[in-house]
Amino acid sequence: MQTQPVNKTDKDTITIDDLTLVRKCKAGDTVAMKHLILRYQDRIYNLTHKICQNPEDAAELTQETFVKVIQSIRKFKENSSFYTWLFRIAVNLTINHCRRKFRISTRSLDAFSEGDEGKARQLKHYLADSSAADPALVAQDRESVEILNASIAQLDEKQRTILVLRDIEGMPYAKIADTLEVEIGTVKSRISRARKSLREILDSVIK
Repeated sequence: MQTQPVNKTDKDTITIDDLTLVRKCKAGDTVAMKHLILRYQDRIYNLTHKICQNPEDAAELTQETFVKVIQSIRKFKENSSFYTWLFRIAVNLTINHCRRKFRISTRSLDAFSEGDEGKARQLKHYLADSSAADPALVAQDRESVEILNASIAQLDEKQRTILVLRDIEGMPYAKIADTLEVEIGTVKSRISRARKSLREILDSVIK
């Protein structure tokens, strides 16, 4: 893609905060929308790639996310940060993609082969260690990634979102609290409940 020269108006727009850009977008300012996309497209790509583990899918999901933003920007109520709203769109699109791709709606986790039991057990053990890093690090092969994604897809939206932020995107507690606009204590309790739910889901793979 050829890079267009940046004029003075574009340079001025780069320094504008998200909310001001959003309000300009609602008024039909295409330059403001371009800069919102440029500001967040790499971050959204990295997020979707960490979830789906496929660069082509991540690129497509990133594009779908911003198409949804363009279509829905006037519905953004401004009672949360723009990135929180954007993040939720990206996560929901990506999880739905994983559900379709791996046929989660018609395939129970019980259908995984016996060879997957060890992978599920390893993921469950990893999640039980509160000092461990994100479980995506242990999911180094396609089968483990599929089990992890299939399990996360079965969580409710609130648990899924907090788990993706902490255990897949690797976001620190303080940043999660800022993104979701909740207290750090709330973040920690939600993460604990989400990990417990995920371990229970993984139990269905462990015969």
